[in-house]
Amino acid sequence: MTVLRGPDSSEDRAQLGSQAVLPETVDVNIRQLDPIPAPRAFINELPITHDVIRLVQDSRRQISDVLHGRDDRLLVIVGPCSIHDPKAAKDYANRLGELKSQLSDDLLIVMRVYFEKPRTTIGWKGLINDPDLDGTFNIRKGMWLARRILLDVADQGLPAATEWLDPITPQYLCDLVSWGAIGARNTESQVHRELASGMSMPIGFKNSTDGNVKAAADSCFASANEHHFLSINLDGHVIAAETKGNPDCHVILRGSNHGPNYSAESVAEALEALRNMHVGEAASHGVVIDAAHGNSGKNEIREAEVVEQLATRIANGEPGISGIMMESFIEGGHQDPAPLGQLVYGRSVTDRCIAWPRTEELLRKLASAVRMRRNRLSE
Repeated sequence: MTVLRGPDSSEDRAQLGSQAVLPETVDVNIRQLDPIPAPRAFINELPITHDVIRLVQDSRRQISDVLHGRDDRLLVIVGPCSIHDPKAAKDYANRLGELKSQLSDDLLIVMRVYFEKPRTTIGWKGLINDPDLDGTFNIRKGMWLARRILLDVADQGLPAATEWLDPITPQYLCDLVSWGAIGARNTESQVHRELASGMSMPIGFKNSTDGNVKAAADSCFASANEHHFLSINLDGHVIAAETKGNPDCHVILRGSNHGPNYSAESVAEALEALRNMHVGEAASHGVVIDAAHGNSGKNEIREAEVVEQLATRIANGEPGISGIMMESFIEGGHQDPAPLGQLVYGRSVTDRCIAWPRTEELLRKLASAVRMRRNRLSE
């Protein structure tokens, strides 16, 4: 028999019932069910302010303008591989926010705030899934912390970027997010294409883990069209959603298990394929290049070198690079997940990250490259 655990909530228990319906055939492999309040409960407890609403709306519009070529700045998605420590996330946001105000003429900086981590096999799946990093899986707490962190990031004047992994999570958080990604493992997923078609923000699709760019291009095309599918609303009710389609989907080149794909030739080939597929203006105008993952072998030293090479190419006027993604944190490298008291402050517990001093250096180089490109094109 399936049991319930977690905070005693008569409302939650009334909705779920004290046991599964038809226990002989339902939830055979479920040990227990933890009631989670509907999205509206979290939104009411941690509401979005008018100032944050303006920040999210303005940054989404600006990101769209960059992707469509109406704004000549470079989109830069930068931040930790994953968020595991609210204090360190706020510290990083404070540093990045100060730098953003200095470089805003040339860079559109968006902080990477990732709460869900896809795993190839098993492992820590992110702050929402296991916020205490101890195997207690307090998802209610994780969802609350995720929303609190997004508000802290917005308080620094920073737009936020995240990867959408679970199709239910966006109802809890999407009002605070300016840019979203669909990862390499999900880029062919119909569920995620449907999800992207209704999102209120630009969405980037990564090429698949084997390097297939067509899968991401197909996703951009599919997500630009309307869809009908099952979802939930803010009150947690199951609904049939009807979307209008998302015109701001684009491709992210993240390398593959066969090697990198950030070269000028790779960018040109991807753009030619995208234009031949008539996937939409944002995807056809340019790509976002992820300097981490397959493009650097998940090595932060190599990742920084990739960013420097991209800065040189941008300065030389190479077209087709709309944005860059970087994995960066306060301390460089990474460490194994463990309860916070056992961890080095400000160091990633998933992929290796570039340390903050090197990050600041790279962002200034990218800003300089954009200015040089601007001057070159105006001659």
